[in-house]
Amino acid sequence: MNAAIVGIGATDFSKDSGRSELQLAAEAVRAALEDAGLTPSDVDGLVSFTMDTNAEIAVARELGIPELTFFSRVHYGGGAACATVQQAAMAVETGAAEVVVCYRAFNERSGHRFGQVQTAAAANIDNSWSYPMGLGTPAAMVAMFAQRYMHEYGATSEDFGRIAVIDRKHAATNPHAWFHDRPITLDDHQSSRWIAEPLRLLDCCQESDGGVALVVTSAQRAKDLPNEPAHVKAATQGSSADQFTMTSYYRDDLTRLPEMGVVARGLWERSGITRSDVDVAVLYDHFTPFVLVQLEELGFCGRGEAKDFIRTGALELDGDLPLNPHGGQLGEAYLHGMNGIAEGVRQIRGTAVNQVANVGHVLVTAGTGVPTSGLVLGQA
Repeated sequence: MNAAIVGIGATDFSKDSGRSELQLAAEAVRAALEDAGLTPSDVDGLVSFTMDTNAEIAVARELGIPELTFFSRVHYGGGAACATVQQAAMAVETGAAEVVVCYRAFNERSGHRFGQVQTAAAANIDNSWSYPMGLGTPAAMVAMFAQRYMHEYGATSEDFGRIAVIDRKHAATNPHAWFHDRPITLDDHQSSRWIAEPLRLLDCCQESDGGVALVVTSAQRAKDLPNEPAHVKAATQGSSADQFTMTSYYRDDLTRLPEMGVVARGLWERSGITRSDVDVAVLYDHFTPFVLVQLEELGFCGRGEAKDFIRTGALELDGDLPLNPHGGQLGEAYLHGMNGIAEGVRQIRGTAVNQVANVGHVLVTAGTGVPTSGLVLGQA
């Protein structure tokens, strides 16, 4: 693809921002433009999530962006993260816009909390089959999936806990992370309270206030900008048979995330790289069990083998596949995966707090269990 991420910006990550969501969006976009060495007058495209309350025209007004020739939104919550970059890249490649900013901002802890029961959502056709049975929160929905996965493959709560321990270990050395300087042990994980068995508190991502923005432009223009660009080697979306929102209990195999398999095939085919070429994996970690299944869908290990793969130490910073060096959504912040893309850019630049040596390619995934998306970022 002839596009690159040339700027990244974020607000602080907190539990009570004290600002409107529009202000958070404007702060993040302005920071990303400053990082890119560009101004609001350079921007002619904006992309966000359908769940974001900040209209493109409102963001443009706040920042003084004079004209927009491209504006777009992507569905399905966290599954939209990498797709925003995909749409921005397509706009740049087709000439629909020259500089496109992707943004996501919310007060998800002090305002609308996605992890709580949403009574209005019960009317949605995807939810109407499961809400009456008590599956009214994301954690409860994933817990059903995780229970079946454990039954089929012998995974344990400790296997899920190893993901939480790794994320929090990396967050502990990241000054921007909410859980900076607060690592956990596996014993801490095992003693944390149940949220929806088999999910414990430390299996669930945090709730955060904040905003993140990314600036996308052509590879040619990127050469004249101050930072090393993170080239978009591939960007794909994926939905599979019998797709429902969050999880599907109606497939023949309840232990898979085939929509991530669709994304994986597209990423490997379009990027031209293999799994062994991936130097860092930034995997969407809203709930720990889905990290294991992503490793399998992406082909880093066989079906049911993720627990064994993790036990080898492969996901450590010095392992074969370093996971979420920023701390992920469990450790840094929950910004619907946009902060994970920003970490991918830092790893390509070589400026990350927990920098992995000799990074040539970074894999980033978006929300799992819903129609989803993914990216491969690389050097020129």
